Amino acid sequence: MTGSRKPSANDWIDPEDAPDLSEAPWRERIAAAPLRRGRPRREPVKTSTTIRLDTDLIAHFRAGGPGWQSRINAALRQWLEQQRT
Repeated sequence: MTGSRKPSANDWIDPEDAPDLSEAPWRERIAAAPLRRGRPRREPVKTSTTIRLDTDLIAHFRAGGPGWQSRINAALRQWLEQQRT
């Protein structure tokens, strides 16, 4: 079973065995590699804000369970569409 065991965190690796990354083939590969950091940016769909609403309105929407803020958003959108017509 020699060679079939995966290296563990306790296995010692000689730093002299590491390739020299300053050599030409490695420099070219590193330079050609795309730089990716984090998630791609996109336009925000919603804007965070603070709004004061009557207690009974909040209680009514919260009584419907999770997603109450989305339901408030939908109710406001419906009202806005009615105002446009």
